[in-house]
Amino acid sequence: MQHGQRMADGRKRWLWFAGAAVWLGLPWLVFGNNYVLSTLILIGLYALVSTGMTLLMGYAGQISLGQAAFYGIGAYASAYLTAHSGWSPWLALAAGAALAALVALVVGIPVFRLREHYLALATLGFGVIMFTFFKEWKGITGGLNGFFGIPPIHIAEVSLQSDLQFYYLVSLFVLAGLWFAHNIVRSRVGRALRAIHGSEVAASSLGVNITKYKLQIFMLSAVYASVAGSLYAHYVTFINPDLFGIVPSIYFLIMVVIGGSSHVWGGLVGAAVYVCLGEWLKAVVPFLIPHAGGEFEIVFFGLLLVVMLIYMPNGLSGVLSKGMKRLLETGRRQKREAAVDSRQAGSIGGGQG
Repeated sequence: MQHGQRMADGRKRWLWFAGAAVWLGLPWLVFGNNYVLSTLILIGLYALVSTGMTLLMGYAGQISLGQAAFYGIGAYASAYLTAHSGWSPWLALAAGAALAALVALVVGIPVFRLREHYLALATLGFGVIMFTFFKEWKGITGGLNGFFGIPPIHIAEVSLQSDLQFYYLVSLFVLAGLWFAHNIVRSRVGRALRAIHGSEVAASSLGVNITKYKLQIFMLSAVYASVAGSLYAHYVTFINPDLFGIVPSIYFLIMVVIGGSSHVWGGLVGAAVYVCLGEWLKAVVPFLIPHAGGEFEIVFFGLLLVVMLIYMPNGLSGVLSKGMKRLLETGRRQKREAAVDSRQAGSIGGGQG
């Protein structure tokens, strides 16, 4: 059993390495195509937010409809501290993450006394409050006019202004975020989160501090979203409140459902599918439905969410995981059969000799 487990862990590590190599090598397949690179950057930013939500929803079993608020906290914190206070983008990013974690702690203490749809409504209300804050506090956020003049992020004296440079920066954050989430899931904390997801009563009877773990994972998901928001602000150098309203929070939820909340890399899969489908809709819908407007995208993804929940509740990552397991089982079975055949052939040859 231990040998088999070590082999399985080894295969998983190789899959992680192979996935990382493919992701980091993608720009060389589309070298010079800034549109594709910007799309990949957007996938990476959304994947960060979705990975934090995967930990919160898939492993702790808590639903949040206000995740775009933390995305906005990171974006506005970085924007204001770098543009108006002269902070380094890295210090501003860390400050935004700390602020998002603090807000998550303050909000989570009363909110996590609720369960199920009451919890979802409470986080939805938090998202509405933060959107109003972003829209009305014009001295900090610029209001509906937006926040201009956000400086690009830099490493030492090198300013990351090209899409290729920023792609690799975002990729490092995505890979680090996935690695960290993977380690949490495999740790004692991950086992406690799964126990809470299965049954809070049973987890409490086993000595699991439910409130503490809920707050910790909520704060961690807020940090993931805040870091993504800070990176986004320094990438586009302009932000406005519409980017951090209720609809983006719903889209983050859709990404997690599409990708699957039962695997840490489901957020990346969901973000990739969502962004690619969104770009496809922008190209196709004007030809098929000339007067559809932007509402068609909301309708399409709403229907997709319902279909995924009914027919594919574990998301695409669940389907991919099952397919991978079947391939590995088929390979092991073929090896066993080949070994048996070779032994039988050897025994027959030895008997004839």
